[in-house]
Amino acid sequence: MTTEAITPLHQRMIEDMIARKLGPASQRSHVYSCERLAAFLKCSPDTATAEDIRRFQLHLAETTTSICNRNRIMTGVRFLFRVTLRRLDLAAEIYHLREPQKIPQVLSPDETRRLLAVASSLKARVMLSLTYGCGLRVGEVVRLKVKHIDSAQRIIRVEQSKGHKDRNVMLSPELLDLLRQWWRERPSRHDAATPLQERWLFPGKRPGKPMTTRQLMRLFHEAVDAAGIRKNITLHVLRHSFATHLLERGTDIRIIQALLGHAKLDATARSTRVATGMIASIEALPTS
Repeated sequence: MTTEAITPLHQRMIEDMIARKLGPASQRSHVYSCERLAAFLKCSPDTATAEDIRRFQLHLAETTTSICNRNRIMTGVRFLFRVTLRRLDLAAEIYHLREPQKIPQVLSPDETRRLLAVASSLKARVMLSLTYGCGLRVGEVVRLKVKHIDSAQRIIRVEQSKGHKDRNVMLSPELLDLLRQWWRERPSRHDAATPLQERWLFPGKRPGKPMTTRQLMRLFHEAVDAAGIRKNITLHVLRHSFATHLLERGTDIRIIQALLGHAKLDATARSTRVATGMIASIEALPTS
């Protein structure tokens, strides 16, 4: 797609997304989706027809594009036609596929303890402990500031996370002590002039910026290897493990829902399907 063809449409779509308060990640995803459509059509998407939309969806189905990515791409294309171009007839041609329901991986309590124990540094141990002990998303961990830690009430305030929502999560005495240890070691040469409450807990390599999620994920995989865990897992598994282990200890599922920041109970209920401790404790039915 040429720059001349995309510029006016791109700008208008960005304005529509900003007006609707879509986050930067959603904006990038929607723009990428429309660029995929433009590359397929070899012309600007505002010239598309119903047949073009049908052919594009068939093209995605015939490639190795996963169902999740196909749905994500078509969500961006639908925004373009429904909101920016006001072509409701074309938006109606877009369909989404039901994604396969997979059980998320979780770590056992013993595996979690091993992983945290072998973290390569105090910084890594604190960040991974926050991910597991508070059920935080990776982006929530790296964006923590001093002002978010309420040591008096022993809570962490997560501000404007997924869905533009705030929530509070618990802060154990052990984790608070780890945070205090880290604060004594934390480098402060780049933000000494920044007000204390506005300082990042985990500053990145660039002055004024927090540590990146990529760096944290690298620390996680180093700990997984060091702990001898052979499961094919991502950092998000610590959040699933947090929910599962709370459920196995008898915590009410609606409390877990609030701690995770889930809008729907269905998302939290997935943990009931991976609560291996609860499943293993169920007495099997006789087979003879």
